[in-house]
Amino acid sequence: MGTADAILDALKELVPGLAATFGRSCEVVLHDYRLGDRSVVAVAGEVTGRHVGGATSEIGLRMLARGDGAEPELNYVTRTESGRIVKSSTLPLKDDEGHVFGALCVNLDVTALRQVGDLLSDLAGLAPAAVPATTFTDDFDEVVDSVVRAEELALAKPVDSLSRRERLRLLKALDERGVFAVRGAAPRIASRLGISRASLYTDLAECRRQSSGSTSAP
Repeated sequence: MGTADAILDALKELVPGLAATFGRSCEVVLHDYRLGDRSVVAVAGEVTGRHVGGATSEIGLRMLARGDGAEPELNYVTRTESGRIVKSSTLPLKDDEGHVFGALCVNLDVTALRQVGDLLSDLAGLAPAAVPATTFTDDFDEVVDSVVRAEELALAKPVDSLSRRERLRLLKALDERGVFAVRGAAPRIASRLGISRASLYTDLAECRRQSSGSTSAP
């Protein structure tokens, strides 16, 4: 058994106890990124509604994009599609060679606390702080679609009507967000853009070549 598998096996035993310690408002999710778009290998709690075999979120994609340089992300606040406010911490898991292979995530439902805070802010005449939305789901297609929709809004046009230059910009943005670090993501993106898989790989290689050239330039 490799180091990564030993770490995952040990953490699987801890996941239920960690969730129970914080009560019904807590969820603990264990990811094995080597499994691609079905990275959830253990889960306890019901905050995001995910199950074993489920997908990572945009937060996990961001960690994948950082590769072996990923650091823990602690106490960030997001909003689920159902409107629940979640405070989360994501801890990357590394093997004995320093390679990131998974993550342990702790999610706390702080919706009620947030509502009290917003009420106090309103009484004080302060505007509530905006909370970014995150897609928590078992279906990786929904995560991909959410990421693409965000870029679609930034471009202000449908992604299946982009020029090649615009498509390269989109692919660069998706690559930086870690989408292509998940096995099986490329065919989904190709379908969403209305292009062949071969065209996507060609364009992706081109945008990576351009990015490499721009970072190495004096």
